[in-house]
Amino acid sequence: MDLLQAAESDRFVNHLLVPLAGLGQNTFYGANATRGTDQMLELFERLYKKACKKAPMAYGNLGELVAVDGSLIDACLSMTWADYRTCSKKAKMHTGFNLNQGLPKAIALTDGNGAERAFVSKLVKQDQTAVVDRGYQDHSLFDQWIDTKRHFVARLRANTTKEIIESLPFEKGTSIFFFAKVLLGDKAHAMTNPVYLVGFKAGGKIYCIATDRQDLTAEQIAFIFSLRWAIETFFWLVETTSQSLSPYLKKPIRRAQPATDWSYHASTFGHLFSYVLMIKFLP
Repeated sequence: MDLLQAAESDRFVNHLLVPLAGLGQNTFYGANATRGTDQMLELFERLYKKACKKAPMAYGNLGELVAVDGSLIDACLSMTWADYRTCSKKAKMHTGFNLNQGLPKAIALTDGNGAERAFVSKLVKQDQTAVVDRGYQDHSLFDQWIDTKRHFVARLRANTTKEIIESLPFEKGTSIFFFAKVLLGDKAHAMTNPVYLVGFKAGGKIYCIATDRQDLTAEQIAFIFSLRWAIETFFWLVETTSQSLSPYLKKPIRRAQPATDWSYHASTFGHLFSYVLMIKFLP
């Protein structure tokens, strides 16, 4: 709106840019909606790098830890690309979250039914460790991540078949009750590479956590997985803001305003910018 006002009040800008028929809001928003997301992405990446210089680095001895998960966020009904359910439009935000510094580092947007597992390879770089929940369990992908030098700490489903190769020592009298080098999967779906499996209890639940990293103790593996809660906190922040807009998202979009892919990307990046700025500038 400031740009529209400047075009009206500044004679020089008006003469150069505004057509004789005038520049209405529909014209302005229509042109704005055709822009891509590359500039927004570059701006976020630059801001992320600056924030990393300010935010303290924690758990450096555990390597670079990146939580990966997807979260549904509301879309308006006119966003036909954001298919989820009948009479419901949602997009899915796939996020790589820097656990060492508490910052979102990368995102990708799909429709609400978009698959999540494939994004690990896109959001996690070589020699980094992906920290994921059991929805990402896929033995063939585990092997693929290992082959491409991407580490992982992943929760497994309780009924996962495993073959114990070697029992490993761990501190007794803690929540940990199992630690071993294992081969995951049955004969038809077995992994090629062995992994290290930790079993522990927390909050009345049993957790089975697997990793390819042989440099970690059982206690460190359990601790790394516990850090994954930080990405849930980030999603809560994004969803809380999104919910404040939900009454508007459920109505048809008027004029040429944000029914486009670009405008929804812009809104999502706006959440990310706000979060990174809070980390960067607030004490």
